[in-house]
Amino acid sequence: MSTQERTENTADPPCGQAEQRNVRRALVSGALGTTIEWYDLYLYSSASALVIGPVFFPSGSSLTGQLAAFGTFTAGFVARPVGGVLFGHFGDRKGRKSALVITMVLMGLATFAIGLLPDYRHAGLLAPLLLVALRVLQGIGIGGEWGGAVLLATENAPPGRQTWYSSWSAAGFPLGLLASTSVFSLVDYTGADGRPSWQWRIPFLSSLVLVGVGLFVRSRIVETPSFAAVGRDVARVPVLEALRSRPVPILTGALTALGTGMIVTTYSVYLVAWAAREGPVSGQNALHGLMIGAALECLLIPAWAALSDRVGPHLVIFTGFVICAATIVPAAGALTSGRLLDSALLFAAALGVGHAAVYGSLAGLLTRLFPSRHRYSGLALTYQTGSTVASAGPLAATALVGDGHSIQPVVIMFLIVMALAGAAVLMTPTAHAVAAGR
Repeated sequence: MSTQERTENTADPPCGQAEQRNVRRALVSGALGTTIEWYDLYLYSSASALVIGPVFFPSGSSLTGQLAAFGTFTAGFVARPVGGVLFGHFGDRKGRKSALVITMVLMGLATFAIGLLPDYRHAGLLAPLLLVALRVLQGIGIGGEWGGAVLLATENAPPGRQTWYSSWSAAGFPLGLLASTSVFSLVDYTGADGRPSWQWRIPFLSSLVLVGVGLFVRSRIVETPSFAAVGRDVARVPVLEALRSRPVPILTGALTALGTGMIVTTYSVYLVAWAAREGPVSGQNALHGLMIGAALECLLIPAWAALSDRVGPHLVIFTGFVICAATIVPAAGALTSGRLLDSALLFAAALGVGHAAVYGSLAGLLTRLFPSRHRYSGLALTYQTGSTVASAGPLAATALVGDGHSIQPVVIMFLIVMALAGAAVLMTPTAHAVAAGR
């Protein structure tokens, strides 16, 4: 690797009032944009656990409806690598800002359209087909969003602060999760007949307002110094260059992202759905516990990120995986105890502490592995590949448990993934090793 490529992995510190103003705008844009994108995405997570099955896949078996709902949830994630490659290519060749504006429009319009869809009773098979199509569009949008948002932060960061700067975008995840879960906990989505009422559409329709705000903020930012420094020396096909020159970081990074995503899909989707099936009290406690965990994660992500800048992200991420692995063991008892405190402690430990350590440090780990000329593509491909595999977690968990009440098979599956991800993060090359070609 050339000296130029080595220095590209660390953005020059911005100087001057104009540069500092743009840095602040980039941080706000990253945090607000990812909050809106994750709000849109996890609206569907809550909906898939609570209403999507009976609305779009009515059948005599609640398990069949749940499997179908989780299948559409997975379909959106399958499209994420496509979005990562598409917008990574665009962002590496044309600029980060333009790519991020398009991803926000795509994600927002798809979410709004879900709120307008007819249900199965009125449109038959057309209803679930349209739902899957919109989920794919959502997946393409979020696939391109994450990489660009963290690059806005890290490529504007001074040396030694990249992970903390990226935590602004990372905080968008728990904020979006908290907002979407809060909305679903407040909306009375069940009618007098026990079926989902029209109110479940309100959170999806409200997304259009948030997207308008996000577009206004993003329209005022400028390109990052790292992208500007590349100039005309852009990769012809960035994703192929990343695959050819960075195979080991992409593989270990994808496994790390798999562990990160499995924490989210297990706790925020499957366990909420499983608790709701065990009874209304367990379901409500799980939702409220999820909100508490997300709120705590908002606070702890910057703290873990700051620690990562001091000791390195590898150890912090590994610690987060260990915490989440330990937390899954008593999960069933905590969710069915009937006490909100037990659910709150469960989600606070898993998401508020464990996932905060992992997710708050992940961007700081991955962005250092690629030079600017293909950084967007390499970052998006690595993260979205792991997240896509993790999206099948609720589907696999539901198939493993079936109509049973024991989640022991899910616990075993989760522990195996945490072990793989923990080993992968320790094997992920450091930025210095990548720069030295090792």
